[in-house]
Amino acid sequence: MAPLTTVSASTADLIWSLSPSLSLVVATSMALLLVLGGVSGIRVDVIRLPSASPFPAFREAPAFRNGEECPPARGSAVEGGRVDVAMTLDANYLRGTMAAVFSILQHTACPESVAFHFLAARSDPDAGDLAAAIRATFPYLGPAVSVYRFDPSRVRGRISRSVRRALDQPLNYARVYLADTLPAGVRRVLYFDSDVVVVDDVRKLWSVDLAGHVVAAPEYCHANFTKYFTDAFWSDGELSGGAFRGRRRRPPCYFNTGVMVMDVGRWRDGGYTRRVEEWMAVQKRRRIYHLGSLPPFLLVLAGDIKAVDHRWNQHGLGGDNVEGKCRSLHPGPVSLLHWSGKGKPWLRLDSRKPCAVDYLWAPYDLYKAAVPALEE
Repeated sequence: MAPLTTVSASTADLIWSLSPSLSLVVATSMALLLVLGGVSGIRVDVIRLPSASPFPAFREAPAFRNGEECPPARGSAVEGGRVDVAMTLDANYLRGTMAAVFSILQHTACPESVAFHFLAARSDPDAGDLAAAIRATFPYLGPAVSVYRFDPSRVRGRISRSVRRALDQPLNYARVYLADTLPAGVRRVLYFDSDVVVVDDVRKLWSVDLAGHVVAAPEYCHANFTKYFTDAFWSDGELSGGAFRGRRRRPPCYFNTGVMVMDVGRWRDGGYTRRVEEWMAVQKRRRIYHLGSLPPFLLVLAGDIKAVDHRWNQHGLGGDNVEGKCRSLHPGPVSLLHWSGKGKPWLRLDSRKPCAVDYLWAPYDLYKAAVPALEE
């Protein structure tokens, strides 16, 4: 006699969670399969039922607690102990966001002192589910997680087409409006893209002396700064000459806006949102650059930021913006890995065509792979 085939309790719960008519059909079909499974020569294959959630499932992260050396997390000043981190929240990058948050908490000595501020598109019908996914994966964070609705209409009419569609999404420009979105009590914030993992204590980056600057970030003075702008921009002496007048270098050094320390109060007081928007308006008329939100930041701030160690942004691990070919790590110590570019580690790992650096991201992946609903 063939062995009896059984159904797990989780499978049964899933069946009866469906509508009454559908659950009856599914249950009857499964019962028939189980009977047939006991007949010699008939094979019962794995059945995968569609997920009720539009998002991937994630494992619950372990709870991380502050060390004895951590000050009370009061206020938002550097001395107060709290570290404010801002990121965007989008279904396409949710898996990356989960890994980034997990890495931040795992590598800081004071994880309970980190407050996360997520910006989700106001028009996104999944925004509530995205926030719920974050809270379910990191339940112990509680009030340390805040979600704000960013209005895409504020920027949609200012966006010009770039070399990659992902760069044209309004949420990619939310970093321009951080100072207008975050509460008045947040005076300094770390902004991270969703394709990073942090392998050092974020308090080190948070506590950098801005020395009167509005932004701190690693600078790359050997990068070809001219390639970020069109020939039309550089050939217009009045436009290109006026853009960088008074900067430390001409052309100034490149910096990547996926990792920034921002003095939110100084940004507000200096009207930097308006300055970035003015260059976006020029772009609509003249086509002076090709990449999304990065070039207007460079036009406003390049050569006028506080430079921090390169270890805080090992960027470009996603390859270029067209093909996303594999790249190696840059020489030197690493505190933050950044898969900027077209290639994302979770997509390359899932396709079984990973780059070597993608295995550095994998330990922080909290994605819970789908399991068969019915097995032989």
